[in-house]
Amino acid sequence: MAAWAVRQTFNAAFNPAFSRRELLKQGAILMGSAIPLAAAASTSSQQSASAQQPADKPQPLKNPQTQKDPQAQAEALAAGAIDAHSHIWTLDVRRYPLAAEFSPADMNPKSFTAEELLAQARPCGVTRVVLIQMSYYGFDNSYMLDAMRDFPKVFSGVAVVDSQALGLRDTMVDLKKQGVRGFRIQPPAQGAESWLARPEMAAMWRIGGEEQLAICALTGPEALGALDKMCEKHPATPLVIDHFARIGVDGTLRDSQIDALCRLARHKKTYVKVSAFYALGKKHAPYVDLGPMVRRLLDAFGKERLMWATDCPFQVQGEHTYRDSIELIRGRLDFLTPDDRQWLLRKTAERVFFS
Repeated sequence: MAAWAVRQTFNAAFNPAFSRRELLKQGAILMGSAIPLAAAASTSSQQSASAQQPADKPQPLKNPQTQKDPQAQAEALAAGAIDAHSHIWTLDVRRYPLAAEFSPADMNPKSFTAEELLAQARPCGVTRVVLIQMSYYGFDNSYMLDAMRDFPKVFSGVAVVDSQALGLRDTMVDLKKQGVRGFRIQPPAQGAESWLARPEMAAMWRIGGEEQLAICALTGPEALGALDKMCEKHPATPLVIDHFARIGVDGTLRDSQIDALCRLARHKKTYVKVSAFYALGKKHAPYVDLGPMVRRLLDAFGKERLMWATDCPFQVQGEHTYRDSIELIRGRLDFLTPDDRQWLLRKTAERVFFS
């Protein structure tokens, strides 16, 4: 299947098992553009491609020296940055079966394991990552949970659950015990208010507030008004907006849409991921065209409610690199103070997903 092929109608895209890459593309089509979200790999030089791809057989990533000293390991983890959004999957579909609507041919790249992710992250000073359940697995969070167990304190998790199934509270609380700190939802661009008003959504938000588990929304700017109303109804529930609410997915950063996102700042439990640079605005490194939007959000939300993330492995395809993503925050936006960078690169995600 081609990387950007649309497999279902737009309304079906908001099924929790639907590919988030396809959802991003649908957002571009909705706004009147079919611009691809990543440059073709064929335009990259051989040197660039080799720098972006992890080794075929990643070396063991746990440092034996720090493993013998839990205190040293904890200090090493705490000193690094946190990537607040990345996906992982494996070729081992016998142990980790795909959801019924997916096949191994749909997996692009073919694998992006926990080890491959860390091989990208650690050279850039990133020591912890928030894993987001990949749509290939539907409601089966097993691979993500196993990675969290295999790399204790390195990974946190955002799960996908069937909100209509019986025992929603038990499911969410059980996943919390396993290290999950958020649950992903995908409100549709059209009809978001009625979609969010369903009883099962009210239950999920209520449980999120009681258990301090974040509701993590992958959606476009069209749904921000409906999310605003949910925040009013559930002020204790943390809400995390993924990827700037996909503002700029069609190449245009609209002030009216940024205004709508900034209006959510009055809800003190709302956070925004500064992420998916490969997919927004000009879609080319060094991504500085996104700077004005970052500044608007910084002014509205404050540094304590913004968190940087890559959206790997999609950030490391074609001409895009992991280092280019983190360097936008680390050194390319001169209005960010050292303290701002500490919050965007570590402290906010630590507070929301690693507490």
